[in-house]
Amino acid sequence: MPSPQKQKGSSWEREVARYLSETYNESFIRAPGSGAYVGGKNKARTQILHEGQIRSFKGDIVPGQSFPKFNAECKSYADFPFHLVLTGHCKVLDGWLDQMMDVSEPDDLNILFMKFNRKGSFVCVQTNKTWVTDQFLYYTSEKHKDWIIIEFEHFFKLNTELLKTYCSGTTDTKSTIVEINTLTNTQLV
Repeated sequence: MPSPQKQKGSSWEREVARYLSETYNESFIRAPGSGAYVGGKNKARTQILHEGQIRSFKGDIVPGQSFPKFNAECKSYADFPFHLVLTGHCKVLDGWLDQMMDVSEPDDLNILFMKFNRKGSFVCVQTNKTWVTDQFLYYTSEKHKDWIIIEFEHFFKLNTELLKTYCSGTTDTKSTIVEINTLTNTQLV
């Protein structure tokens, strides 16, 4: 029988996959085994797998067909040291970013879904892409550069189409940004 922490993590992965499936009207599922089958010491396995197989074993969520550049990790914990994010030295967050980036390809959209008891759900994304938000925490990882943390619902309220565009491998986001910015009158990060 899995540990309570593993069950909690698996439940969050299923919740995120269900949310993405409903949001994008595509099938997102929790990755089988949800581990680093193609990460870390196992990176060589990518040489013998086709693209669909690699996507199935990369990260915690197997994305829908129109999201070939999607790489996600999901973390659900009782607590999180937000104060260390503000100091720029958060070993917990750095470890999660290491795990996610270990299986990442250069053009991937890397996204960390986080859920903490009595604090809420959050999304952490790289700042090498433009995101629409006016509420965020900024974090610089020595190894993985700059990231922003945004509350989950706020992120999807303003960035649903941008996320899909970035994950599809398309680079034309200007018209989407202008349209969203005009409608919401928010800042761009």
